[in-house]
Amino acid sequence: MNTEKIDTLVIGAGQAGLAMSEHLTNNGVSHLVLERDRIAERWRTARWDSLVANGPAWHDRFPSMEFPQSKPDEFPGKDQVVAYFESFADRINAPIRVGVEVQKLQRLENRQGFKVETTAGEIEALRVVCATGPFQEPNIPPIVPIESQVQQMHSTAYRNPSDLPDGSVMVIGAGSSGSQIADEISRSGRKVYLSVGAHDRPPRRYRGQDFVWWLGVLGKWDIVTPDPDTAHVTIAVSGARGGETVDFRNFANQGMTLLGMTESFDNGVMNFSDDLAKNIAAGDENYLAMLDEADRFIEANGLQLPEEPEARNFAGDADCISNPILELDLAGAGINTIIWATGFSHNYDWLELDVFDSDDKPKHQRGVSDVPGFYFLGLPWLSRRGSSFIWGVWHDAKYLADQIVIQRSYMSAVR
Repeated sequence: MNTEKIDTLVIGAGQAGLAMSEHLTNNGVSHLVLERDRIAERWRTARWDSLVANGPAWHDRFPSMEFPQSKPDEFPGKDQVVAYFESFADRINAPIRVGVEVQKLQRLENRQGFKVETTAGEIEALRVVCATGPFQEPNIPPIVPIESQVQQMHSTAYRNPSDLPDGSVMVIGAGSSGSQIADEISRSGRKVYLSVGAHDRPPRRYRGQDFVWWLGVLGKWDIVTPDPDTAHVTIAVSGARGGETVDFRNFANQGMTLLGMTESFDNGVMNFSDDLAKNIAAGDENYLAMLDEADRFIEANGLQLPEEPEARNFAGDADCISNPILELDLAGAGINTIIWATGFSHNYDWLELDVFDSDDKPKHQRGVSDVPGFYFLGLPWLSRRGSSFIWGVWHDAKYLADQIVIQRSYMSAVR
């Protein structure tokens, strides 16, 4: 079989790969995008039915294309997001091959470039952009044995309440996915137990402006280094029902039982840390700190935005917060399903390059690895806080495209 030779190979046709393709095309760089499934596959098959974007349409998009079927302040549903990416790919005429999986990638010996083995044959590329994103392997902590009498699933496998077995449901993880899934199941009439760990809890809107707007004007999207103590703290924010502030006290007062961080499981009993009140209080502190910063910005800049004193009012603590449950017999509580909203891990088994640090995390500077010609794109904090978002990855892709053009010009001088 003949080996195909190309200039630049982009692996992945999600938001990162599509953004990269646009900038490579704009710079006249011949390239190919490989996707093992379909464009935006995660949005198609790894999201629940009612999911909407966590940011409004005016913000969570590529700068070069608006959402065609959403008003600016609406939160597009997952099908609209898929259609958006498909339309974007058509618009830029992205050279995408779907259904092709990369199985192995190595450096070529004694010459520039990489050998890439795929399910459709071998490719040699002078440069490679790994745009597989952060959501690769669903992470389920090994706490509850598989053989226990309860169905377990990752949040990526959840679709809607009617698909779940009868009985109560436990959701572990209270970031955006966990809080929204727990709320939806609770609203369907099911009894829900939600394990709440450390989290940030921003306002959905404040004084007439959305949370994402406040992050922008306060310069928080451009923070380049996360605080070591908060780098992995989840954010509880939702675009559901037109966008609502996530308030765990309201969840509890509406019938949900909140629990602290899940610690262990023994003989049918789940054990929880006595940290629920602390986690709720820390979330409140994060919330109020943002309101304070927003108020200072309004005053300093003379903005005429409506005051919102009620935003600082919290509901009273429900009994599950004041008297936390530290042990729970799952069978006794009627819990037949556990949904783990516990994030993801990377899988780079196919990548045979020295591009990882001592913790097996991608090693790079703004996406540029130590191996000449190899780049990462779409990772959290790739260059700044906004890197994981649709608009943020677009700007990261522009930077990497510029670096590729620079390196191509250097190499062209010796050919």
